[in-house]
Amino acid sequence: MSGTKILRRLGILLISCFVGVETVGITPNSRAIAATDIDLEVGIVQRFGDEPIDEKDEIVSEMEISSTAGDWLTIDWETDREERANKIQNSPDSEPNKPLKAQKIKLSIKQQVLSEPIVSERVVLGSHATFETAEDNAKFWRDLGIEVEIVQPGRWKVWAKRDIYSTPLVRRWLLSSLKNNGYSTPYLESEILTEIPQVVLSIDGKEYFDNELEIHTAKNLVQVHTVSNKKEVTNLYGGFLRLQPNAYGNFSLVNEVPLETYLRGVVPYEIGPNAPQNAIAAQTIIARTYALRNLRRFKADDYELCATIHCQVYKGITGATPRTDSAIAKTQGLVLTYNNELVDALYSSTTGGITASFSDVWEGEERPYLRPIIDAPKPLWDLSRYPLGNESTLRNFLNLKQGFNEAGRRVFRWKKSRTIGDLNKDLRKYLEKTRNPLADFNTITNLEVIERSPSGRILTMLVETDLGTIKLHKNEVRSAFEPPISTLFYLEPLYNDTNKLDGYYFIGGGFGHGVGLSQYGSYNLARLGWSPARILAFYYPGTKLETLNDSIIFYQEDK
Repeated sequence: MSGTKILRRLGILLISCFVGVETVGITPNSRAIAATDIDLEVGIVQRFGDEPIDEKDEIVSEMEISSTAGDWLTIDWETDREERANKIQNSPDSEPNKPLKAQKIKLSIKQQVLSEPIVSERVVLGSHATFETAEDNAKFWRDLGIEVEIVQPGRWKVWAKRDIYSTPLVRRWLLSSLKNNGYSTPYLESEILTEIPQVVLSIDGKEYFDNELEIHTAKNLVQVHTVSNKKEVTNLYGGFLRLQPNAYGNFSLVNEVPLETYLRGVVPYEIGPNAPQNAIAAQTIIARTYALRNLRRFKADDYELCATIHCQVYKGITGATPRTDSAIAKTQGLVLTYNNELVDALYSSTTGGITASFSDVWEGEERPYLRPIIDAPKPLWDLSRYPLGNESTLRNFLNLKQGFNEAGRRVFRWKKSRTIGDLNKDLRKYLEKTRNPLADFNTITNLEVIERSPSGRILTMLVETDLGTIKLHKNEVRSAFEPPISTLFYLEPLYNDTNKLDGYYFIGGGFGHGVGLSQYGSYNLARLGWSPARILAFYYPGTKLETLNDSIIFYQEDK
């Protein structure tokens, strides 16, 4: 989808110049885009009213929304439905379509018992650890003529599109046809519902029932206090809020917020407010680029981005600081491009001394600007002569600890142990999530890395169990086992006193996928006096820094 198409959808005003911002790389026939006029839709509570998928899930059970001092909330109901779900208790004379005013409201969930049970089901074509691999899998099914959608109920899943495969008969026909043609991974996910969640809006003791509403303030500032099974948090957001149904039968709270205001809630949490100023500026440009390129991630839920590590961490403007705000203002509208398209602006905490290629971590076409680079200001290792795909070469590389941009960081080099018993628990949970037929195994008998990329990342690991062998590819290694915080590691077996396998050491480097910019690496380069442009050119070679304009393509599907 082109940038101009997205902007027309958002009703963005295109203007010819910025005030106080250097325009870089504008072609004579292109026009600048006011970055301050671009609104994003961010799911700040993605699954309100849901049940936890596993114990790690954070499930919000209650929300309190309030205005700032001297302001009011305006709650707008949806008015174009012929028959409204809204029913008002304690106020039969009220006008349900009339906006309400309040300084504070409470949102909670009440389970509504159905008069008759209903079946909720969908055809699952693929289950993946990351959006990027799910998107590549979605392309595979589309090429076979199957309409699909990408969703994220825990893991990223590819569903047969619900409005196309909308009846039990059609869904079963599709599944049968796929199995007859040799596709064994698709399955039918089905449950019988006897009750469904209903949103309860409480204002001064009165209860209103409606599953879709908008919340505005005159100052475009709104506070959200969430209560979950993990913690209570209060954040301040710019823009306005929208509560709406999502793809899973529950609800999402969406913050519609201007792009540059959104960055105020991302940059302090992603790079840290005390980072060197040029590192903050580089992060700001990448965060802006990432957001605009990834507006498609939550299309199935009718918003664009999430507020977690599955997108970019976003906590509203509560944590905004003068240093991060300054970087946002000074780089306003600046993005990174390659061949006139926004780059896939991936970044991680720590590379471990070498960045990874896109295909080292995900499935999909290679990005030429995302390739292995020794993460050091001066040459330390000749990667062309000594690629890290060889096990012994990798070990030699991981023994190096000085001269790298991230040297001295806690996760630059790491060593973790795990017993066979705990590894069994890790793997069993993963196999159950992915519906693997070997989930009932008793014990792991061997782990072995059999394929690495030139950056040293694991491409394939064999897991031998008493029931059979499982192949784990790329990032799935991190999904299957708790210890590895990157795929840049090697294994050393641990034996007990009787020489029986008792566990493994995981010995590695880096934290995260290792693709693109290293946040801690940028700290060092900034301290050495590197400009934001030079830092970005180092981590994304061959790219171009330019101001948003209407010739830039936001995202173009892989061919």
